Amino acid sequence: MSQIDFKNICKRYAPGLPWTINNANLTIGRGEFCVFVGPSGCGKSTLLRMVAGLEDITSGDLFIGGNRVNDLQPAKRGVAMVFQSYALYPHMTVAQNMAFGLQVMGADRNAIDQKVRKAAEILQLTALLDRLPKQLSGGQRQRVAIGRAIVKEPDVFLFDEPLSNLDAALRVQTRLEIAKLHHDIGKASMIYVTHDQVEALTLADKIVLLRAGKGVQDEGSVAQFGSPMDLYHRPQNLFAAEFIGSPKMNVLPGKLVRAEPDHAVVEVHGEQVKVAVDARAAAAGAAVSVGIRPEHLLAGDEGDDSKLHVTLQQMERLGDESMLYLMIEAGLPLVTLRLEGHAPHATGEKITLRIRPEQCHLFDAAGKAFRRTVDLPA
Repeated sequence: MSQIDFKNICKRYAPGLPWTINNANLTIGRGEFCVFVGPSGCGKSTLLRMVAGLEDITSGDLFIGGNRVNDLQPAKRGVAMVFQSYALYPHMTVAQNMAFGLQVMGADRNAIDQKVRKAAEILQLTALLDRLPKQLSGGQRQRVAIGRAIVKEPDVFLFDEPLSNLDAALRVQTRLEIAKLHHDIGKASMIYVTHDQVEALTLADKIVLLRAGKGVQDEGSVAQFGSPMDLYHRPQNLFAAEFIGSPKMNVLPGKLVRAEPDHAVVEVHGEQVKVAVDARAAAAGAAVSVGIRPEHLLAGDEGDDSKLHVTLQQMERLGDESMLYLMIEAGLPLVTLRLEGHAPHATGEKITLRIRPEQCHLFDAAGKAFRRTVDLPA
């Protein structure tokens, strides 16, 4: 069980090229399950491979268990990695694939056998130990790859998009197995790379949201670091607000009318919207953006909440819920409304949206969130 510390970690592949990873500062606690998430090209796998020792660190310091490991060989770091590709030896049985790494290290044969059987029991592979990879399903092959990591009894597990090659049903099943594995093993820290928000939100104790592009050079690679519900309910910036959540948060451009200690009033397309934030740091008339998640919008005229008048452009019925895509004004992005069950609306219908102040977020022109005065659930 090891704590992992990233101290001003930077990576670029050649002088003069943009930073792939810039000024990453993180601490992953002992036994925590940490997920790296972000858009394509943000450096998720690069950061993971630096922990494994498969990528050099341009500058900064990486510590595992209090020991600086920048120049330590991968085999001596106490880590085990599960790749996107199963990378199983086709001519070896499940048991042989799981045992191979320990055999190369010269471990005792009886100890190897015990560790393989223990890992097989955890992953429900006992009945498959004598099979070849070609006789296994995709999910079973991925479990063998995970078992190959388990037998090494590492301090840190590294997962590089391990479910991306599986179909939807197998992804859910294997995701549950990985969560159970973390619970059963307990002592090992885990870092998991994915582009799938469901995996990130359901598996993680902590999420590292990485940004890509110009923001990396200006603000650093880490957009936000915290618990899944922190990122979902308390985004620190517009990038985090729009990236976390599916469908993504609605963002409405507006102008600050006035700021009180417990709320701000923002003009959005001719309507005044009240937001429960402290925006006194901004001047009246400043450009701001109101953010609200599709499930937090309400349809109907009743109540004293702020209101927006919209037109239904398109609707998706998904059985347990309906997604409504609404136009405020021609040429502007559509607003998404999520309703439970079957929505009794038709394309072209005029709808009034109600906006509750405590469900809104407010961002300044640079994309930084104003402090909320009413907190959402942790």
